[in-house]
Amino acid sequence: MNRTMVGDLARVAVFAAVIAVLGLPGALNVFGDAVPITLQTFGVMLAGAILGTWRSALAVAVLLILVAVGLPLLAGGRGGLAVFFGPSAGFLIGWIPGAAVTGWIVERGGTHPGIVRLLTACLVGGVLVIYAFGIPVQAAITGMSLGKAALLSMVFLPGDAIKAVLASIIARGTHRAYPDAIPAVHQERVRAESR
Repeated sequence: MNRTMVGDLARVAVFAAVIAVLGLPGALNVFGDAVPITLQTFGVMLAGAILGTWRSALAVAVLLILVAVGLPLLAGGRGGLAVFFGPSAGFLIGWIPGAAVTGWIVERGGTHPGIVRLLTACLVGGVLVIYAFGIPVQAAITGMSLGKAALLSMVFLPGDAIKAVLASIIARGTHRAYPDAIPAVHQERVRAESR
């Protein structure tokens, strides 16, 4: 196993841990919604913006596998297979493509993704994609209409927009301080090392 692969696995593990730690403050259920507001989607956005497509998706998948085997790593100390059959299941599963889409959009920004691209990536991947998975599953599991589930989910939008802004600012600062954290720069280095 080469140094780059070891580094990639370490970054994946670190971001899985970051997302888990962001669940420590707990969860907030608003207006009787069965899906809680947490800080963990912030970690999903940040993973995508710093790790890129496949590493961020892998980090989220690792976290969800650990949750599935029973570790209480979700906000509020939730864990086990039951969380994948509850109202928030679609949102959890949506974290994987959400992180990947965030990373993919950032990668399209090349070696100097600007703040607008980072914010767009976090909003599209970290909000729209996750909602696209979460809302229909919530509606199906709870037996409510798709429109009602979408309306209930609107309570998440202000907080998710703030998370997207913060994730973009932090990712931009990280990219400036550590250029190898830019997904496209990392990809170029991996390609050069494999030749």
